[in-house]
Amino acid sequence: MKRILIPAGGAIMATGLLAAGLAGSAQADPTTAADPMATSAANAKAIAEFWADNNGAALKAATESNVWDKGDVAKLQSKGGYSSDTKPGSTAPIGQEKKTTAKVQNVNMPKTIGKVFFINSKGEKKWCSATSIQSKYRNLVATAGHCVYDTANNTDVMSKWVFVPGYYQGKSPWGIYVGKQAFTHYDFDVYEDYDRDYAFVTVYNGVKLGPGKATKVTINEYKAAQAKGQVTDVKATEVSKDEYESAIKDPNKYPYYDTKPGTDPKIVGPDYPGAVVDKKEVTKEAYEAAKAKGTGRGQGFIYGDPIVENVDKATWTKYEGPGEKGDGPDKFGNYYITHYYVQQWFVPGTSTKYYRVDYYVIEEFAKDAGRLGDNVGGQGFAWNQPTGKYVRVFGYPAAPHPDGNKNYTGITPKWCYGKTSSKLQGSAAKKIEEHLALKCAMTEGADGGPWLYKYSNTKRLGYLNGVTSTFNDQDGNGRVDYISSPYFDGETNTVYKAAANVWSGKIV
Repeated sequence: MKRILIPAGGAIMATGLLAAGLAGSAQADPTTAADPMATSAANAKAIAEFWADNNGAALKAATESNVWDKGDVAKLQSKGGYSSDTKPGSTAPIGQEKKTTAKVQNVNMPKTIGKVFFINSKGEKKWCSATSIQSKYRNLVATAGHCVYDTANNTDVMSKWVFVPGYYQGKSPWGIYVGKQAFTHYDFDVYEDYDRDYAFVTVYNGVKLGPGKATKVTINEYKAAQAKGQVTDVKATEVSKDEYESAIKDPNKYPYYDTKPGTDPKIVGPDYPGAVVDKKEVTKEAYEAAKAKGTGRGQGFIYGDPIVENVDKATWTKYEGPGEKGDGPDKFGNYYITHYYVQQWFVPGTSTKYYRVDYYVIEEFAKDAGRLGDNVGGQGFAWNQPTGKYVRVFGYPAAPHPDGNKNYTGITPKWCYGKTSSKLQGSAAKKIEEHLALKCAMTEGADGGPWLYKYSNTKRLGYLNGVTSTFNDQDGNGRVDYISSPYFDGETNTVYKAAANVWSGKIV
């Protein structure tokens, strides 16, 4: 896909997306590159539905980003101190968290963090970490460049890219935010320069999707809706036999009634699931043969002692069963029948059930969830800051360490805290010369997660001063022990400002 290089002062052709999407960045520095993502509200809605369908099945199926292999997890090398290209600066965060005077011992996770989900060039569902960041239209997400641009496919943008703040096991509490336009440094876009492994993505207003009103329809309307791909449902309600037999005489009602035929008892062994034991009457000869076998649990063993029944003459006369009839009345005028029983193990049968079948067409709802920054706030932004400063890093690590040890699940966010390296770091494997490093054991899945400078645990806000880019093994024991981020300098701020002033709009 062709990159769009934003000129310093030249005109941009005023057509569709470019005229609207890039209007706020026409005077941006030529180091900024931009790329359209979901180019229309209809396209964005379809992307949101892809991830939300079937209770977030696609979200649950995604796995952590895996751009790094074991050979990439190497040592960082010191490259010396930093030199600012412009004056240090910062942009304040946005949020509505209330101040408190209480001393907080635990780390409060920021509301701004979440996961970005996308389809890479291999067709795989993947995710990275990310954060909402301050912008003019409260619609901006910051993450790693490799979580937006597919470095395996000539740096095209990822497909079906969305941000889900507060994501947890298929749930999107503040909605799904579909990417509209991606911004990165020209050097990452063209040369895959990991010194510029960051990206800022404008997102449409969030959308919440789900099943809405159910309308009862005829069977023909139901079939027509299915043919159109609409969501449908069927509900069966048990009714009496009389209602069923009355209804099937009416041709207008007949298609809406059905039966579930009953089943006969099934003769089985004593250990069959659901089997019960009962008695079966047999002849005296069969009983004696069973008695010779013993009194076990199996099919056909005797079921107790014979039972002598005292009956009247009429019953005695008409009896034709396998039991043994006496010779006639005894001296007292009594008639007797002797019954012999053996065991019979069986699964009971079922009775026929009768149903009324109702057909429905489900009108799905797509509700506007509002702007990202209004819902979760947005971290501030800082550039050209001194190295060796304390930061708090958040992310969703999930991948195992190079030695196979898997400490994380990716289900909940984790954090690291400490001073960044006083000197910039490099890695020959990724052509990196100007990264900040932090001692931290988080693994893949945390890439793209925010490095927050001056983080307030009470406000849950700080200043974005980096994003997790690489994972490193400084002591050579096969475990990730350091992570790194591009150094945010004046050019980073230029890219950020180009993105921070672009409007995106609503999906619904």
